[in-house]
Formats: sequence, C-alpha cells, structure tokens
Amino acid sequence: MGERAKGSLYRLSVSTLIAVYVLILVGGIVRSTGSGMGCPDWPRCFGSWVPPTAVSQLPENYKEVYAAHREKKNIRFARYLSAIGLDDVADRILTDKSILKEADFNPTKTWVEYVNRLVGVVIGMMIFALFVFSWRFRETDTRLTLVAFITLVMVCFQGWIGSFVVSTNLTAWTITVHMFLALVIVALLVYIINESAQRPPLNSPVAKIWLYACMFVLLVQVLLGTNVREAIDVISGSFSRNVWMDHLGEAFTLHRSFSWIVFFLHVALIVKLRKTPGSNSFPLVLILLILGTILSGLGMAFFSVPAFLQPVHLLLATVTFGMQFLLLLKLKNVDKEALA
Repeated sequence: MGERAKGSLYRLSVSTLIAVYVLILVGGIVRSTGSGMGCPDWPRCFGSWVPPTAVSQLPENYKEVYAAHREKKNIRFARYLSAIGLDDVADRILTDKSILKEADFNPTKTWVEYVNRLVGVVIGMMIFALFVFSWRFRETDTRLTLVAFITLVMVCFQGWIGSFVVSTNLTAWTITVHMFLALVIVALLVYIINESAQRPPLNSPVAKIWLYACMFVLLVQVLLGTNVREAIDVISGSFSRNVWMDHLGEAFTLHRSFSWIVFFLHVALIVKLRKTPGSNSFPLVLILLILGTILSGLGMAFFSVPAFLQPVHLLLATVTFGMQFLLLLKLKNVDKEALA
C-alpha cells in the first residue's frame, strides 16, 4: 500500500511540476506581449471575476479609479518593506508617480493576463491537492508532508507577491523576486518527485562538484538575464523592437559572454555523468536543455528579440534548473545511505 501511495504521489507531483512549467511559459508570454498590466487590479480583473471585452464596459474614469486602488495597495506594501528595513525601496515606491500610470484598455492583453491568472489558480488547487494527499505520509515520511506544506505556503506567498507586482506597475525588482520564488517552488516539487520516485541514487562525488558549479553559474546567468530584461523594459518605450539590441549595452554583453562559461561547465559535468553508472538520460537531457537555452538566446540576439522566443528562453532555463536540482538530490542520497 505504501509503494502504491508513493507512486500516486509521484504522478501527482510530476503533473504539478509540469503545470508550474506551463505557468512559467504563460508568464513569459505575458511579459513578451506586454500584457502584465492587462488587469490593473488583483485578484480580480477590472473589479470582476470575468474581465471585460470592450472599454465601453468600464467607467469613463477607469484609469483614475484603478490608479487610486493601486496607490492604496502600494502604501500598504511600503509599510511592509519598511518593517523589514527596506526604507529606501519603500520610499521609491511611494515617490515614483510613474508606477501609478494606467495603461489604455486592451482586450487582448487583458485576456492574456487573465489566462495567466487562471492557470495560477489551477496550480494552486493542484498543490493543495498534493498537500492533502501527502498527509497520509505524516507519520511514515514526515519530510514529504512538511515539504508539501511548505510548497503550499510558498504558492500562497507567490500569489501575494504577484498582487504587488501588479500594484507597482511591474517594477523590475518585484518581477525578479516573483521569478526566483517560482524557482523555489520548482525545487520543492522536484524534492517531492525524487523522494516519491523510489529509484536508486547515483554515486559520483566528482560529478557532484561539477554540478554545484553548474548550478551556481546557471543562477548567476538567470540573474544576469533579469538585468537584460530590465534594460529591455527601459528602452522598449523609446525604441522599436528591431533596434533593441543596439541599446542594451553591457547588460546584454555580459549575459551573452557568460553563457560560454555555462556551456563549458555543463559539458564537463556531462562528461563526468557519462562515466557514472545509472545516469541514464541525464547527460543527454541536460546538454539538450543547455543548447536550447543558448540557441534561443542567440535567436533573440540575431532576430531582434522575437516575442515568441522570450518565454521559450525562460522556460528552458527553469527546466534546466529543475533537472540540475533533481540530479543533485540523486547524488546527495548516496551520502545519506553512507551515513546510515
């Protein structure tokens, strides 16, 4: 019964992780299409659970109404930030009046953002179901229940942060926090998947050292990528897409150059993994993901940042992180067995 239950938990956690990746892809589409402010309020959209399809369904002063609504929320947010010592950040939110600038109603962007929120609700329900199912392991495998609970809390926190991403009009650092929280949720789900899979660990201390290096440089590369995204946010309002690359400056140059470090470290890791018994498809999957991430980045560089490649680039990077973390757990399990 225990093995069957863990098998069910494994399938549910894999399905949930796939759904999270879908949400990351949809979130990337929201960013690349400029739909982040398609709904100026949260959790509802223009004050309704089903958003409007035409501007005639909104009051004439809708911009003032929702700007005032977001201003009240930002005052609350600034209080929270001040409470944890981020007074400068709080002051910038309160004094930057561009944050309250309301976009013209666009039904396409509204529904793109609304679909993003619907996918988020579905994932929230899936993670709640995951926690409920994990409750049966509270005595036999407490860690599974605990991690499932932490995942549920993180998803609720992610939704709460998402509300301030909207209220601050997509302030760059809030988007970055939102993205890294998504990586934390991915890691938690990967942990549940690994613990419920009941598969043998891998034994390669040398590969583990290379893996730590690969995970570090990937996270640095993701952070550098957020700098590029912020630079695009700044110039997108002043220049057409076909000249964005000419105005990105050092942020893009550093991100592009660092990709070679990411690539060669992963090649070294894959060489070590191929010599590790039981590594199976890990080497092939990792190299395909890294190549896909780099090629999609090159595609954006050479073809003026096409909108469809931005979410693909982000998705490949987050899937790579998930694979790295799964591999790390499989390698670390050997240490636990040796201690036992």
